[in-house]
Amino acid sequence: MVKEFRGTVTDFPSFDANSDAETLYNAMKGFGSDKEAILDLITSRSNAQRQEIRSAYKSLYGKDLIDDLKYELTGKFERLIVSLMRPPAYHDAKEIKDAIKGAGTDEKCLIEILASRTNEQILNLVEAYRDAYGRDIEQDVIGDTSGHFKKMLVVLLQGTREEDGVVHEDLIEEDAQHLYAAGEEQWGTDESIFIMLLGNRSVTHLRLVFDEYQKIAEKSIEDSIKSELSGDFERLMLAVVQCIRSRSMFFAKRLYKSMKGLGTADNTLIRIMISRSEIDMLDIRECFRLRYEKSLHTMIQDDTSGEYKRTLLKLCGGDDDIAGEFFPEAAQIAYKMWEISAMTRVQLRGTVRPYGDFDPASDAQDLRKAMKGFGTDEDTIIEIVTRRSNEQRQEIRQAFKSLLGRDLMADLKSELSKNLCRLIMGLMMTPAEFDAKMMKKAMEGAGTDEHALIEILVTRSNQEIQDMCAAYKKAFKKSLEDAICSDTSGKFCRILVSLAQGAREEAPADMDRAVQDAQDLADACNADSDEMIDKFMSILCTRSFPHLRRVFQEFVRCSNKDIEQIIKKEMSGDVKNAMFAIVRSVKNQPSYFADRLYKAMKGLGTDDRALIRIMVSRSEIDLFNIRKEFKETHDASLHEFIQGDTSGDYRKTLLILCGGED
Repeated sequence: MVKEFRGTVTDFPSFDANSDAETLYNAMKGFGSDKEAILDLITSRSNAQRQEIRSAYKSLYGKDLIDDLKYELTGKFERLIVSLMRPPAYHDAKEIKDAIKGAGTDEKCLIEILASRTNEQILNLVEAYRDAYGRDIEQDVIGDTSGHFKKMLVVLLQGTREEDGVVHEDLIEEDAQHLYAAGEEQWGTDESIFIMLLGNRSVTHLRLVFDEYQKIAEKSIEDSIKSELSGDFERLMLAVVQCIRSRSMFFAKRLYKSMKGLGTADNTLIRIMISRSEIDMLDIRECFRLRYEKSLHTMIQDDTSGEYKRTLLKLCGGDDDIAGEFFPEAAQIAYKMWEISAMTRVQLRGTVRPYGDFDPASDAQDLRKAMKGFGTDEDTIIEIVTRRSNEQRQEIRQAFKSLLGRDLMADLKSELSKNLCRLIMGLMMTPAEFDAKMMKKAMEGAGTDEHALIEILVTRSNQEIQDMCAAYKKAFKKSLEDAICSDTSGKFCRILVSLAQGAREEAPADMDRAVQDAQDLADACNADSDEMIDKFMSILCTRSFPHLRRVFQEFVRCSNKDIEQIIKKEMSGDVKNAMFAIVRSVKNQPSYFADRLYKAMKGLGTDDRALIRIMVSRSEIDLFNIRKEFKETHDASLHEFIQGDTSGDYRKTLLILCGGED
C-alpha cells in the first residue's frame, strides 16, 4: 500500500528545465539579483526537478548553478537556497561533514540525521559522502566520536534496521524483558543490549516492545534511558526512541528548540525544513501545533526575516488553524501521548533530603551565633536552612524558642533582606503555612496574581489543600474560600472555590466512566459557552488525575481534537488559564512547573515570587523531575537559568535547592 504524500513541496506540473534555467540566469544577470524570482522558482520545484534545472543550466550557460547562487546571494538566505539545490543524500553528507570537521563536533546534527533516516536514506548518504569527499563516513565518524555513542552511530550507519512491518511476535516480551534487565533491574547498565535492540529491530516491532516495556517497568522507555544513560549516548538513544514513536514529533521538537529563546539555530532550522519538505512536513506542522499550541508558520514568521523568512514559509506550506481537527498521524500521536501518561508511574524525587547527623539544638545555637553581634553570617544561615528537611527545620524553630526564648522567624526577618529573606522565611515555614502565605500575597493589594492562585490550587493534593485552608484561617482569621470570593468573581471564582474544597476524587481510572466523561466533554464543545464551562468544571475540577488522563485520551478518539486546543480556542482569560493548568498538571506536573519556572525567568525582569514559590514548595517533592523536564523542553538547565537570572546569596540559596547542574 502506497503511503499518502505528506510533504509540502511537489513536482511542478508544467515543468520545463530549460525555461527555469533561463529564468534563474536572468534573475542573476547584471547588477544585483532578483531574489524573489529565485526563491519562488526553487521552492515550487521538487528536488528531482531542481537537479534537472542544474543540468540544463550547465548545458545552456557552461556554468555551475550552485556556484552562481553562492556568488549572488548572501547569509542565511544563500545557505538555504544552495542547500535546496543539492540532492537529499548530498545535503545530508555535507551536514555530516560540517558536523565533524574542525576542532569541535556538532553531536546534535549527527544524532538528528542518523537517528531519523531510513535504511535507503542512510545507504544513499554513505555513497554520497564517499563520492563528494573521497572518504569513508564510518571511519570519519569513528575518528571523531567515542564510547557507546560511537558504537551506536556505527550501527545506525549500516542502514540494516529491519524494515517496517517486520514483527517478531515471539520476541516482543523477550526484548522488553532484556531491556528491563539491562537497565532498571540491575546495578549499572548493559549498554550493548540497548544498542543491539534499538539499532536493529524494526520500527513496528519496537513500538510493541515499548508498550510491553511500559507494563513491566511501569515507566516509559524514555524515562529509563534518562535515568540509566548519560551524555551524548543518552541523547542519541532518546532520539532513536522518539523517531521510532514518531519522526514527525521528533522534528517538531527540534524545530521548536531551534527557534525558541534568544537567537535561532539556523543550521538546524534550514536542515529540517529542507529535508522534510517532500516527506512529512504536514505531519510535522500538526505535531508542532499539538505540542506547542502555536503553528510552525507563526513561529517562523516571528523568528526570521526577509527573503530567508519568505523561503522558509514557502517550505512550511501554510498556516494551521489552531483548533482544527488532527491530521491522522497527529491524532494517533495525541492518543498515544495520553496513553503513555496514563500508564507511566513516575518516581518523584526532591532535591532536599533529611540531614544525616541532625541536632536541632546545635543548629539553633549556630543560627543564633550567625545573627548575633555586628553583621550577619548569611553563609551559615543558608547552609543550615537549605541542608535540612522541612520537618527538621520545624524542630530547629522549636529548639530555638526552647533554648533561647526567641522567635527564629522574627530574628531571620530582622537580619535578612529582600529576596533572600523571602526565600529563607519560606523555607522555614511549614508547607501549609507557606502555601497560605502565598495565597494571601496573591490576593492582597491592588492587583490579583491569578496565576499563583491557579498554580497552588491545581497542583496540591487534597490533604495539602485542607492543611493550607486550616493554616490560612489560623494566620489571617478568615477562611480561604471567603478570601477567594472577595477577590475573584464569576466562573473563575467558582473554579477556585471548587478546587479549594480539597475534595478531588482519588480513585484510579474507571474506563467506562472515562469514555462517558470524554463524550460529555465533546458534546459540551457544541453547547453555548456557559454550558461548556460548567461541564468542563464539573469533570476537570472533581475527577482524579489518573481518571482524567484516560478521559483526555478518549476525548481524542471521540472528537479528533486535543483537549488543550479546545480550551485555548473556546475559553478565555482566567477560566482558560485555570482549565489549561489542570490539563497540563494531569498530563505531566513536573513539566507544568518547569514551564512556570521558565516563564518566571525568561525575558526582562524576574518573577521572584513565582521562582521562590516553586523552588521552596517542590524542593522535597519533585524538583529533580522538574529539572529534567526543564532541560528537555528548553535545552538549557534550570541551574543555568538561575545562575544567569539572579545574584548574590539569593542565587546561592536557589542553586543549593536546585540540587545540581544537568
